Amino acid sequence: MDDEIGEEFKKSGFTFDEEEEILNKCVTFCINYSLKPSDIVSSWEVYYLNRQLDGSIVQIAQMDGFLQHLQNEQKEAIIKEEPDLHVYSSKDVDMILNDEDEDPKEDILKTPNGKSQGLHKDRFDLTPYTNEGLFSSGKPSKHVTPFGQRTEKFAVRFSINNVPDKETAEMEDNCENDEDAIIKKVLPLQGCSLTVHGSGFGLEPNCRFMYDRVEDRFNALENRIVKHAKALVASGLYEEVVDPTVALQKSMFAVGMICCDGDGHLNDKSTMLQSSVEHSGGQRVRLELQNLSQFSIFPGQVVGIEGHNPSGHCLIASKLVDSFPLSATIDPILPPAKKIALDHDIQPINQPSTESELSMIIASGPYTTTDNILFEPLTELLAYAKRKPPQLLILLGPFVDSEHSDIKRGTVAMSFEEIFNFEVLRRVQDYVEHMGPDARVLLMPSIRDANHDFVFPQPAFDIPSDLRLQISSLPNPGILEANQAKIACCTMDILRHLSGEELSRNLTKGTANDRLSTLASHILRQRSFYPLYPPAEGVPLDFSLAPKALDISVIPDILILPSDMKHFVKVISLGEGRADEERANCVCVNPGRLAKGEGGGTFVELKYFGTPDKINAAVVSI
Repeated sequence: MDDEIGEEFKKSGFTFDEEEEILNKCVTFCINYSLKPSDIVSSWEVYYLNRQLDGSIVQIAQMDGFLQHLQNEQKEAIIKEEPDLHVYSSKDVDMILNDEDEDPKEDILKTPNGKSQGLHKDRFDLTPYTNEGLFSSGKPSKHVTPFGQRTEKFAVRFSINNVPDKETAEMEDNCENDEDAIIKKVLPLQGCSLTVHGSGFGLEPNCRFMYDRVEDRFNALENRIVKHAKALVASGLYEEVVDPTVALQKSMFAVGMICCDGDGHLNDKSTMLQSSVEHSGGQRVRLELQNLSQFSIFPGQVVGIEGHNPSGHCLIASKLVDSFPLSATIDPILPPAKKIALDHDIQPINQPSTESELSMIIASGPYTTTDNILFEPLTELLAYAKRKPPQLLILLGPFVDSEHSDIKRGTVAMSFEEIFNFEVLRRVQDYVEHMGPDARVLLMPSIRDANHDFVFPQPAFDIPSDLRLQISSLPNPGILEANQAKIACCTMDILRHLSGEELSRNLTKGTANDRLSTLASHILRQRSFYPLYPPAEGVPLDFSLAPKALDISVIPDILILPSDMKHFVKVISLGEGRADEERANCVCVNPGRLAKGEGGGTFVELKYFGTPDKINAAVVSI
């Protein structure tokens, strides 16, 4: 079992400082808690992400904390099986001791169920709130939440400063811990032009879905292979595409989709190449990659292969091309008549001096902690945006998180739509009213939103018409232009899905392997928001709804991919470095999750100065 556990850790990219001792402990954990090797590694990845551990080395000193995490998981599993069972902890004792002076008539701590109902009763009062830090009812909370007791507020975790900027230089020093920092002069908000692309794809609110057929899936995959083949040949860098399943002694060039010959993960022996119907009738051939010193592949990836097939049963690759030519465009984004020009009806009063400059705050849900539905992190973020106003505030789902324990159990006193309207949209509306007519907020849903359609691609939220001048919604995935900067967003956690399916090798000396950059670059190289096929478990991929909605027609300036993986801001370079090959750069952003467990997470402040090479960015803890 220890060998199996070690293999599972290595597949996920982890190594050990004291391998034998760590594996012995993991074997013990598996036996005690009836876990499989894959289960123990999945639990470690969750622990690794929640604790925001640096590096990929599993240390023996981390095993005690990991054991506590496993015990908590087991406790949660028991509670799920018996929802009426309450496991008391030190937090219950602290709550009782802190509430000794409370009016006994309220009796909110009489039983676990009574406590839950009492704490939630006032939260969903529809009376508008007036002060931050209060319940929705406007009544001060008698209970101090773990989020309210956090110490490091608005601390900069990571920053990039490519352009000298006084305001950015102060960003790292200003942690906003001092309440006096709130009473500082706020510069006038500069407006920005905003154009959302996506109309015409069929992704309209209340659109019909769950009607995709096998034929739709086949056509979508076939079209991807054909488009890549035509673009690679048209670039003039490669020969005409031939059938890879035919025995041929001389070198050939073939284009196809990477797939696995079974239900498991890719490995050296299970990798297959499926070519198009036009060239091979859609047949598959085994792909041998032993001659390549560097590659990164995953199921669904469309690649070009230079190699030979002496027997007709195995294509031996000498070169792998995994990038769609930069000079080629898949399709125009949309005809101009089908664009939603949000700046057509209202022009910003304070136009920026340089159209391509843009300041943004980017955050991704959940927007409330796991111990309540008070939306404290969202309130704090909007208060921060009032003090340091961006031209564009991008809020990515989930907003009403279907994975929240209260949502799962159905213990909330309002419908999911009412929670979104009164706890999320109302706060955002107050923000834009406070900031004035130049404020712009963009919302994008997630498949984890309990109040929205469970389908991917996903239509935008249906924002009330009186709010659409300042608050817009984007389909998931979607593309927009702000001050001439092209921004692409997708709330599906494609980075985590790719990390679980990727097969890679890097034997080239002197080249660092930045795994997060590699995963993000796959999205751009494949020109698809979700190039993985088959999709990860639980992804409601619907090819009949909008097959073109997943296409990335041109390389964006900024790509936003919120993920459970570690937050980052990276400038990714594309192009093979040849003299006859173009190069392009893109700023890729994972803002992290605004709420993590019972504490705060992170968001990103980004200032874009016309090109991806000229940015100032900071990952800030809430």
